[in-house]
Amino acid sequence: MPTSFAELTTLRVGGPVGEYHEALDAEHAVFLLRQAKGKDVLVLGGGSNLLVGDAGFDAVTIRMTSDSVVVDASGLVTAAAGAEWDTVVSRSIAEGLAGLEALSGIPGSVGGTPVQNVGAYGATTSDVLSSLTVYDRARDQVEVWGGDRCGFGRHRDSVFKRSRRWVVLDVSYALRRSDTTAPLRYAALAEELGAKLGDRPGIVATRAAVLALRRRRGMLLDETDHDTWSVGSFFLNPVVARAPADAPYFPDADGVKLSAAWLIENAGFSRGYGAGFGRGAVTLSEKHALAITNRGDATASEVVEFATHIRDGVRERFGVELTPECDLINCALG
Repeated sequence: MPTSFAELTTLRVGGPVGEYHEALDAEHAVFLLRQAKGKDVLVLGGGSNLLVGDAGFDAVTIRMTSDSVVVDASGLVTAAAGAEWDTVVSRSIAEGLAGLEALSGIPGSVGGTPVQNVGAYGATTSDVLSSLTVYDRARDQVEVWGGDRCGFGRHRDSVFKRSRRWVVLDVSYALRRSDTTAPLRYAALAEELGAKLGDRPGIVATRAAVLALRRRRGMLLDETDHDTWSVGSFFLNPVVARAPADAPYFPDADGVKLSAAWLIENAGFSRGYGAGFGRGAVTLSEKHALAITNRGDATASEVVEFATHIRDGVRERFGVELTPECDLINCALG
């Protein structure tokens, strides 16, 4: 039984856990949620996108643990919310199904994929999401949704991220039977594969290339590597009306999207920055400037202080406000 959120999150910080339960399957999750009616509830899976304050969370924490994955003849993959995400990706490739290979190696569980509309290397889970089973706490009702109800649109956004009313129980992905990917849309992945944008390499080779890229960037979980003691990308790539001079940008429906990592590095915060900040317990990853890392014994307050320092430095240099991508519980940037 975990006693602190340091045991439940990939950042490995956070204070005491209050009332704690593990949901063994969807029915058990609904039972626990009904038992918690009227109480503040935190539902989590792998804890890969979560920062909890040093005071912890003195309410109800429910961890989804079911790892069920079912693949039907049509290529529909249905996975329980607690299933490890990369296990689902690996299983789909083993079944000869294309659509998830660019999302290999992302830490966390299936239930988090629609919350974040998880994406990487030119692909997002919403591209292939067929349906999901959701428990509506307000109406005490289990519902099946299509992707159109999830509020996808803005980068890493969804209705689940803005409210704890709905809890994801399982997700179904409609994949296609093929040994090749969709046309490549991400330059770094194409380069890793020795291919061109628009090419359709094999799904096995693409998974290997994605894992290699993530490993070099410290984005594959490794308990022996403190560069991976993080929430992954701490800040969202900001969308602004106009890009600062010399800043790379990408078109967006609301203006232009900037690279948060580029802004951080060009505001004077190089990879590995932070050894001289406070105790040096929190630094940027030595492999990727967008990852804020715990070097071994950091506290949540130290992570928050460091993240605030980085945010303020970028704002001072470029006039752009970075916002956290991760879910902050009982803590906030200054």
